[in-house]
Amino acid sequence: MPCPVAPDPNHPWVARSIDVMMRPLGKVRAKLLPQARGRVVEIGVGTGLNFEYYDGIEGLWGVEPDPSMLERAMERAKQARVPIELEKAGAEALPYADAFFDTAVVTWVLCTIPEPQAALAELRRVLKPGGLVLYAEHTRSRFPIASRLQNLLTPAWKRISGGCHLNRPAVDLISGAGFEIVEMRPCGREDWTLFPFYRGVARRRD
Repeated sequence: MPCPVAPDPNHPWVARSIDVMMRPLGKVRAKLLPQARGRVVEIGVGTGLNFEYYDGIEGLWGVEPDPSMLERAMERAKQARVPIELEKAGAEALPYADAFFDTAVVTWVLCTIPEPQAALAELRRVLKPGGLVLYAEHTRSRFPIASRLQNLLTPAWKRISGGCHLNRPAVDLISGAGFEIVEMRPCGREDWTLFPFYRGVARRRD
């Protein structure tokens, strides 16, 4: 399961293949994204595969650093049921005011963002106190053999998958950045896989 966001534009071959690679995760998106409320910020929108699952929100503001992916996302935004504004930007420096958003969405991006701690700090800045983070991320395995394999494979995997780190502890990064994990559910197998991933909800601590 390669990751959708390329950290250093441009990766046109990733953009061309991402729809096929990530489309099977639609069931996860369908369970997660209807929980979004109010003003929503999404980091690393990729090609916009999340857009069709938003409804009943005030609007979506999203960033994406890869121009090839952003081009595809802009086309998808035209078909969405909600107003969408997209920016070519990285998640480490969000072009939004403090405490502007009610909900943040983070789906399969923390593995790839060059500075995930900085990106999460920015999310906390732009979220209102008590604002929610809806996340779906693959993470470092809890099982020793699988985690060692992730360490071994990550250098090569980064080169072929647009910068994805197999061994990043994504959920731990969220909880360590000023957010309280409210819900965390495994999606598929947790053991004997190089891609254990979880969906859930976190809340910005005041």
